[in-house]
Amino acid sequence: MNGAATAAGAGASAPRDDAVIRLERVSRVYRVGESEVRAVDDVTLAVRRGEFVALMGPSGSGKSTLLNLLGCLDTPSSGTYRLEGEAVQDLSEDRLAEVRQRRIGFIFQAYHLVSRMTAARNVELPMIFAGVPPPARRERVARALAAVGLSHRAHHRPDQLSGGERQRVAIARATVNEPAILLADEPTGNLDTHAGGEIVALLERLNAAGLTIVLVTHDPGVGGHAGRVLRMRDGRILEDGPSPPAGAGPGPGAPAAGGAA
Repeated sequence: MNGAATAAGAGASAPRDDAVIRLERVSRVYRVGESEVRAVDDVTLAVRRGEFVALMGPSGSGKSTLLNLLGCLDTPSSGTYRLEGEAVQDLSEDRLAEVRQRRIGFIFQAYHLVSRMTAARNVELPMIFAGVPPPARRERVARALAAVGLSHRAHHRPDQLSGGERQRVAIARATVNEPAILLADEPTGNLDTHAGGEIVALLERLNAAGLTIVLVTHDPGVGGHAGRVLRMRDGRILEDGPSPPAGAGPGPGAPAAGGAA
């Protein structure tokens, strides 16, 4: 796995674990009548700080369930999940909510913007929940929208924006609290090729600036932009390695292989 190098020499200090995400034999089991469904099955995984990881696999392979576990939207049935060294499955609901607000950014295929609010107000929402003072909120909203190229659309509502612009607002909202990780669930799934390519390029820039990203996608053209691809089937990670060249499959917005996420 991706742990830090072992310190050499007798009496050396313990090696630093540079994994932002560390799963040890994590499973998520659901009851369906009298049957068990192992949506995630005995997964051990480490994601280092600054990695860009794509989760790929057919429908029902466990990708979205694993992403929900990483985002603290669900809890493991067994095993250990540590986020920046903290065992999150042991946290109270209040503490979990705080972790989601401050340390995890989320991007979804359907954007999940508040329709009656402007782009600026949508970006501001996570900071309101986190208790950031108004002057700091205004400054950070302006900076976040500038980073995604939407300063000129700050006062437009979602219904006045294109799909690509809505997703860029969602990215600004997801990153405004400077999270430890950004989780993206099919972020180009509702976009055409051009808009999808812009979103992937933006994610690459954020990753180059140091943000850790885990992305679920069916599209090999999107997954090819990640530095590492995890391929899942039946709740297990079957393949863990560097991504193929970005041009090896259909581009963002092309028909996805394998059905729905």
